Amino acid sequence: MKKKTRKKTQPDRGDNLPGPDVHGLRELPGLQVDGYSLQLRDKDGFVGDQASQTAFRELLERWRKRRRRKGKDPLGLSHSRDLAKKELDRALQEKKASEATDLMHVAIEEFALELAQVIQRFMRQPSWKQVQRIVIGGGFPESDVGERAILQTGAILEEMGLHVQIARLSHDVDDGGLIGWVHLVPPAMLKGHDAILAVDIGGTNVRCGIVKTRHRKAPDFSLAKVVRREKWRHADEGPNRAGMVDHIAGMLEDMVRYSERKKIRLAPFVGIGCPGLIRPDGSIARGAQNLPGDWEGHAFHLPSQLWRRMPMMGSGPTLVLMHNDAVVQGLSELPFMREVRHWGVLTIGTGLGNASFTNRD
Repeated sequence: MKKKTRKKTQPDRGDNLPGPDVHGLRELPGLQVDGYSLQLRDKDGFVGDQASQTAFRELLERWRKRRRRKGKDPLGLSHSRDLAKKELDRALQEKKASEATDLMHVAIEEFALELAQVIQRFMRQPSWKQVQRIVIGGGFPESDVGERAILQTGAILEEMGLHVQIARLSHDVDDGGLIGWVHLVPPAMLKGHDAILAVDIGGTNVRCGIVKTRHRKAPDFSLAKVVRREKWRHADEGPNRAGMVDHIAGMLEDMVRYSERKKIRLAPFVGIGCPGLIRPDGSIARGAQNLPGDWEGHAFHLPSQLWRRMPMMGSGPTLVLMHNDAVVQGLSELPFMREVRHWGVLTIGTGLGNASFTNRD
């Protein structure tokens, strides 16, 4: 039987991949995704770019340049983007006042003000107006520098008259973007299975893991746990798009082999969290500019490319779904957000991810 030819502009999704309108879901049982991947602009460009981890490094570098005009830079010769988080934390933690600690404090204060102003802009948007609590995720808050900046942001928001709670992720920052997928996997697929596979793609790192749902102990998934995780810092290697997809597929295959050795019953499911606005067909409409190559064309379809490497997994055909990474990270907090009706998440990493939610009765 001859295969039907497809137009070259359309992605080849494979024979057993889900049909349209299943990726990037907005309506979930008891929850609505009000908005995500908002891209607000001002005269300087995207508002969110002013409150990313990249922005903090650039801001710190500007302060260091001013210091160099007067003498030696207390943070050394390396550019701020190349300094490890531990180096910045050490400078902040010095017991005695020093030029290094002064530099860190002034950079943190300015960044906190920028972040507060970005949050203020978000809170004016229809999908954010009623938000009562904002969870901060991403790589930035996991450092002492990031923690200090988030605390100062909360104080500045109060001074602005914005009485919104600022909270941290309940999970390890590397786990939130994986655990959230337990709320998106079709419930029927969990019967007879212990765990799912999940991928969290960011502008600097890719995380891949096995998530035990533990849904029999806690039906609300509050006990879901990552039992194995691999983190690949792709920004250091600079792969092209094809190389990155191939590496992610290899990470998933390693997780399958590990599950087989440990007798973990994997559901035939893979969840992919990715920056940007996800179309219902699983392609990316916009917002993936921090990833290598063109990820935003209709002709590129990541779920189908990964599905081809593992079309069958465990007991049946594999289902590969994709959603926005900030949405997925936010969903990891769902069991702990029952006392508020409207809430949001900001992920501070290479860029600034965002999503807002409403709990429904």
